[in-house]
Amino acid sequence: MPPSGPNDQGGYDWLYEDESGRRPASRPTSPGSSVPPPNLPPPGSGRRGKGPKEPREPRKRGRLRLLWLLLVLWLAFLVIVPMVAWSKITKVDATPDSERPEDEATTWLLVGTDKRPKDRSRGRTDTILMLTYGGSGPSVLTSIPRDSIVDIPGHGRTKVNAAYAYGGAPLLVQTMESETGVRIDGYTEIGFAGLRDVVDSLGGIEICPEQDIKDKDAHLNIKEGCQEVDGKTALAYARSRKAFANGDIARGQHQREVIGAIGEAAMSPSTALNPWRFTRVATTTAESLAVGDDVALPSFVRFAWKLGRAMGGSGRSCTVPIADLSVQWDRERATRYFKHLRDGTTDELGDLCTEDGMRK
Repeated sequence: MPPSGPNDQGGYDWLYEDESGRRPASRPTSPGSSVPPPNLPPPGSGRRGKGPKEPREPRKRGRLRLLWLLLVLWLAFLVIVPMVAWSKITKVDATPDSERPEDEATTWLLVGTDKRPKDRSRGRTDTILMLTYGGSGPSVLTSIPRDSIVDIPGHGRTKVNAAYAYGGAPLLVQTMESETGVRIDGYTEIGFAGLRDVVDSLGGIEICPEQDIKDKDAHLNIKEGCQEVDGKTALAYARSRKAFANGDIARGQHQREVIGAIGEAAMSPSTALNPWRFTRVATTTAESLAVGDDVALPSFVRFAWKLGRAMGGSGRSCTVPIADLSVQWDRERATRYFKHLRDGTTDELGDLCTEDGMRK
């Protein structure tokens, strides 16, 4: 008869003997043993009755590929849209036949007129701006008052804005080069109606008038302080002069402000990341501008970027040095001013650069 309890020689081993009295190779452990019973899953091994989890790595790789694809498509969009718009832009001859100066910097001439780009009739230019960048100093945006008295080749001394009426873009470029000694490397022209359309395509721009302005001739009535304005108001602000004692000088300051705000808004992330706005801005700009026929798209993009930066705090905004409000140039200061532009040493302009062109 089997023993009634455990003993010193085997405890309950007799319970696991088969009919022949042999013990199996494996058996449950004795109570208190640290070895888990055979054929049992370890604690926390997962849900019972289900296979291993599906690996996540393939799904992660799939999402990563999708993100890369979307990035490539977006970059292609940012390149293709401007290229298509550029193919539709008006090209004009702006290269003079005369001997041209050499310099160390890059300078663009930006002109505003009352006509559309495809209109080949000639008028006088209300806006003349020079943007200079490169060299050791910051970008500089220079206003040339339209009533400045200069020597126009073949036409004697008269107002600078008459150069365009006499000989179009080539004569205006030649006049500016001979008066300043600065080579004009790029030329762009915008009609005022086009400026209005570009501002509207951007959803407006911010201007910051320093006083209330009421100008019946310009159809402008705005309050002092920074504010978002549409194309119609931006154009009126850029053309207003009778509301100011310094007339044409104030208008030049406003024109620099408006043009700079357009460049800054056009290069902002809110434009680049909105496909509808980006397309509309590129198309409207192409329809509103004329550029020199020797201008390439990459150089124009750089010009637009530098223009926005010049008015966005990383550049300088100046009026050509003048002797008085009749916009007679201060020849001694103007000569030194343009030498710095020509040499690319705009970091040494100092007080030669002022908002109104007057000596400090």
